[in-house]
Amino acid sequence: MIRTMCGIGLLFAWIIGAAVPAVAGDAKVSTVEALYAKKDQLSGKRVQISGKVVKVNNGIMGKNFFHLQDGSGKAGANDLTVTTQDVVTVGDQVVVTGVVMVNRDFGAGYSYPLILEEATVAPSGH
Repeated sequence: MIRTMCGIGLLFAWIIGAAVPAVAGDAKVSTVEALYAKKDQLSGKRVQISGKVVKVNNGIMGKNFFHLQDGSGKAGANDLTVTTQDVVTVGDQVVVTGVVMVNRDFGAGYSYPLILEEATVAPSGH
């Protein structure tokens, strides 16, 4: 389960077990594979996507990094890296809403062709 949540809306959604709806203007992306296919069109925009947390690295450069997969895509387009202040655990089924960034280079070997940043995380209910 998600251990930390920001904001009353996320907490409420967590309590009732519902996914947080996208904010007006957010684009709902159906799969990780679709996000990779449309990454240039979506760069700088907020999107919402769901999947399973498969890897977590907390406290790197003041952020928590995790990898999200949903079973779509082939190697190179099947794993989405996400940054957040929320804390997740490997195995969590989540809905994330964040800003799409393309060719993001944090330095120190942290370079991503596609990453979802400043994400909020809620349980997906699956």
